[in-house]
Amino acid sequence: MLSRWLLVGGFVVLAMALAACGQASTTSPAVVGIEQPAAATVEPVPLADTPAPTAAARSSGPAAPELIGGGPWLNSEPLTLAGLRGKVVLIDFWTYGCINCQRTLPYVQGWWEKYKDQGLVIIGVHTPEFQSEHDRANVQAAMQRLGVTWPVVQDNDSNIWRAYRNNYWPRFYLLNREGQIIYDRIGEGGYDEIERQIVAALGQ
Repeated sequence: MLSRWLLVGGFVVLAMALAACGQASTTSPAVVGIEQPAAATVEPVPLADTPAPTAAARSSGPAAPELIGGGPWLNSEPLTLAGLRGKVVLIDFWTYGCINCQRTLPYVQGWWEKYKDQGLVIIGVHTPEFQSEHDRANVQAAMQRLGVTWPVVQDNDSNIWRAYRNNYWPRFYLLNREGQIIYDRIGEGGYDEIERQIVAALGQ
C-alpha cells in the first residue's frame, strides 16, 4: 500500500512540475520576444511583393526627445527639433558597419531627393556599434561611399539612442510638423509603408 501511495504521489509532483515549467516558458521574455535585437539586425525582412499593411496615419503622438548630447554634425550645421517645427522629420538610427542599415540607405536617399523640397528633413543618428565607428573620418568616408547626403549627427556616447529608448539598428521615427512621433519602424523592409506615412504627414 505504501509503495502505491508513493507512486501516486510521485506522479502528482511530476505533473505539478511540468505545469509550472510550461507556465514559466509562456511568460519568459525570451519566448515572448519582447526585445530581440538580433531579429531586427541579422535576418533581413523580405522586401519582395509583400509590403507591410498600411497603418492609418496618425495626426499626433508623443513628443520626440530633443537631439541633445550628440557630437559633430555632418552634411549640415547642428539641427534641433525645436528649430524644425513646421517640417516633417524622419530620424534614422544607423551605423555604417551594419549591413541591414546599409540596405536601407538607397530608399532613404530616394525619399530625401523626392521630398526634401516638400518639407521633409531626414536626420541620421549614427550610433556606433564598434570602436572604429566612433571615428569621424571613418564615418565621413563611409557616408561618401554609401551615398549619404542628408544631415547626420554622431551619437558616439549613445545619448540620443538612450533618449529614444532605442535598441535596434536600423530604426526609423517619423515626426509630424509639431515634433510628435507618429510612426515607428524597426528593421529593414516596409519601405512602401514608410513612404506612405511620409506622404500622409506632409499632407497634414
